[in-house]
Amino acid sequence: MLYTIGLQYLPVTTYTLICASQLGFNAVFSYFLNRQKFTPYIVNSLVLLTISSVLLVFQTDPGDSNKTTKNKYVIGFICTLAASAGYALMLSLTQLAFHKVIKKETLRAVIDMTIYQSVVATGIIVIGLFASGEWRTLNREMEEYKLGKVSYVMNLLWTAISWQAFSVGCVGLIFKVSSLFSNVISILGLPVAPVLAVIFLHDKLTGLKAVAMLLAMWGFVSYMYQHYLDDLKMKEKRRSSEEGVSEVALVTDRG
Repeated sequence: MLYTIGLQYLPVTTYTLICASQLGFNAVFSYFLNRQKFTPYIVNSLVLLTISSVLLVFQTDPGDSNKTTKNKYVIGFICTLAASAGYALMLSLTQLAFHKVIKKETLRAVIDMTIYQSVVATGIIVIGLFASGEWRTLNREMEEYKLGKVSYVMNLLWTAISWQAFSVGCVGLIFKVSSLFSNVISILGLPVAPVLAVIFLHDKLTGLKAVAMLLAMWGFVSYMYQHYLDDLKMKEKRRSSEEGVSEVALVTDRG
């Protein structure tokens, strides 16, 4: 819901770049909840992604001033930032639940976790929908949809399907690797989204947004490089272990 408010009040490029801050939040939560180790590259990623998001609150794009007021822009910024923090916390808690509560390495564990999260989220949204009275306007919303009723239904249908596929993949990555890695993969399309918004939605890419996007890309690459180094270290340990086992087997055979 917070993401929806942010998207309502912010341009797509601004909204997308602020969402990059969830990686920074995830790094902090992973450190305290999942014992994630900080390295210079991860810290660099955290700082760059935070700066890229903070820069956007100072942007004064004249093209956006006609669509939203400064107060609404700040509300959208805060809601999107809060949503990013909440999503990052959910990922870290999911990893903690896998390690401390479920303790099963099966596909069913991944599906169960996805279902539990979806049921809770659906329940909260339904309560909010009826409590606010917005359920009365659903029919009018479908009637006034510019592309027609069929497009409205198909949009909802494929959004739900794609989101469930994303959820299964996201939880699966948390299960197999870590919440931080899952978050990195989930924002893989971050540098592409602002460009697509400019091309298809005619959104304006200001100089400040371009700088923020470059910083976000830099932060993403920094984390991926750290993952690359960790992978090399893991392969080196595995190779050393295999060589040690081979030497022990050779000595045993000689004896």
